[in-house]
Parts: sequence; structure tokens; C-alpha cells
Amino acid sequence: MAYFTTATSLGGVESLVEHRKSVEGKNSATSNNLLRISVGIEHIDDLIADWESALAINN
Repeated sequence: MAYFTTATSLGGVESLVEHRKSVEGKNSATSNNLLRISVGIEHIDDLIADWESALAINN
């Protein structure tokens, strides 16, 4: 189960990730490797496992 959700608003109680350059568009001056992370109220072990799973898929 994925706990982090892609979002443009970081104001909820759930864990969210925003890739700012995608939101701003291709002409953005924001670095392509910048992620904004908002950690919510989920259990920390679940959040860590979610990141480990995501990083394993992309390596």
C-alpha cells in the first residue's frame, strides 16, 4: 500500500509529495530534483517502507 500521494497542496493530515517543477511547467527555474515532502499521521514504519519500495523500483 502506498502512503505518500502526489499532491500540489501540502496542508492535509496525510503524507504528500510534490515535484514542484512538474507543477510549475517546463520553463520553471526550480531544480528538477526538488521534492517537497509533507509527513502526515501515518505510522513511521509504514512511511519508511513506502519510500524503500519506491526507491527500489527506480533503481
